[in-house]
Amino acid sequence: MEPRLVGPGPYRATRLWNEIIELFRAGMPLRKHRCRFKSYERCFKASEAVECLHELLGSNQNFGPEVTRDQTVKLLKKFLKNHVIEDIKGRWGKEDFEDDGHLYRFPPSSPLKSYPKKPSCGKEVIKFPDWSEPRAGPSQEHIPVKSVTMNSEMWYKRHSIAIGEVPACKLVFRRELTQTNIEEIWKSMTLSRLQKVLGLDSLDEVLDTKLVNSKHIVQNVYNVNKQGIVTLEDKSKELPHWILSAMKCLVNWPSCSDLKQPTYSGFERDVFKTIMDYFDQMKEPLLTFHFFDIFVSVLGLLQKPNKAVEALQISCLLLPPENRKRLQLLVRMMARISLNQDMPRLSESVRTRTLMVQVFSRCILCSKDEIDLDELLAAKLVSFLMDNYQEILSVPSALKTSIEDHVAHLQRVQFQKSYPEVYRVRFPSPETEAMLFPEKTKQKPPILMWALKKPFQPFHRTRSFRM
Repeated sequence: MEPRLVGPGPYRATRLWNEIIELFRAGMPLRKHRCRFKSYERCFKASEAVECLHELLGSNQNFGPEVTRDQTVKLLKKFLKNHVIEDIKGRWGKEDFEDDGHLYRFPPSSPLKSYPKKPSCGKEVIKFPDWSEPRAGPSQEHIPVKSVTMNSEMWYKRHSIAIGEVPACKLVFRRELTQTNIEEIWKSMTLSRLQKVLGLDSLDEVLDTKLVNSKHIVQNVYNVNKQGIVTLEDKSKELPHWILSAMKCLVNWPSCSDLKQPTYSGFERDVFKTIMDYFDQMKEPLLTFHFFDIFVSVLGLLQKPNKAVEALQISCLLLPPENRKRLQLLVRMMARISLNQDMPRLSESVRTRTLMVQVFSRCILCSKDEIDLDELLAAKLVSFLMDNYQEILSVPSALKTSIEDHVAHLQRVQFQKSYPEVYRVRFPSPETEAMLFPEKTKQKPPILMWALKKPFQPFHRTRSFRM
């Protein structure tokens, strides 16, 4: 069975789980083994399962070579818990799988997960401003009208030009484009672009659009400093100063200008553990539980890096501003530490980059409900984030320009309809410009008198000037 790329779309984690089980069952060699003077047919050692599954995950384009042996063992623990495998005595249900010589086998049929039926969240229609929509207030039917006594002559004058029934008149009101309208436009066009990049017919199965806050998108676009980092209006949601100092210390290692106390051997590991403990105690990941499915769907685009970068750019705009800022600072720190040749090893057994991914993946992406591939999916996403964080965590300029142009167009249209005479003066067309500013007859410049004179004659020396 050949592995296939599982693209964006609903239930991607479940589809990946089922595919890995089928590939593992098809690719795991089964042999006869002896244990305590007894022979067992069609089984395998735990260490053999780790080798096989690790190689399978590493060569699968949905996961890639960065999957570690430790992550493979954790996945096999989940296989044992979910009865994908069982020990030779038929026991399963616990996560007590170890990388050793214990014998395991496949049950007659490994359970594949069924696709969950999500309650329909309904499509949220973003309503664009309608200039003819009346303002809140008394309805037209209750507008007081002064009664007029009609005689035959007056009736004839009023209706002599009417042919057939006269349609009922309707008052038309025009509204101004409010900040709420602009925020709704940002939300609508941002989600529309995200859907197009993912190549989906609808976002309904991967995102509850009612949970997308339009204010967050606008704040993430415009409330930024020179480095592109979000600036928060509510300062109580900022990272604590001591965490910022610790992160800055590791980013700028070995020069820790913020720290007054002297360093010691192993100091950098203690600082790193402080940061790790802070982010580990968060109740919700930085990408939030609500947006788990949309970020997992983006993973299906990693074979097309440019599309994946754009999809992540847009998806990260949906985050609450405080989450986006923490993500920007954390991923930047992870990337800088991984590339810093002067940074001492933070672990004796694991490379620094691998350590960054293992430690912070779960605080960046995980599901509210336990998903068996959470860790592998998060590691894949975080690795891509570290490699492309400067682009991904910046504001997508093409999207920003298109939305601003659309808003400016709507504002011009509204102004034109409300004040047509003023608009014609301020924004004249070629025809109206000719009417408003008629071209004056050009006068010929006066002929200068000196132009009629002979040209200037150069001065000639005479012999009397010679020395």
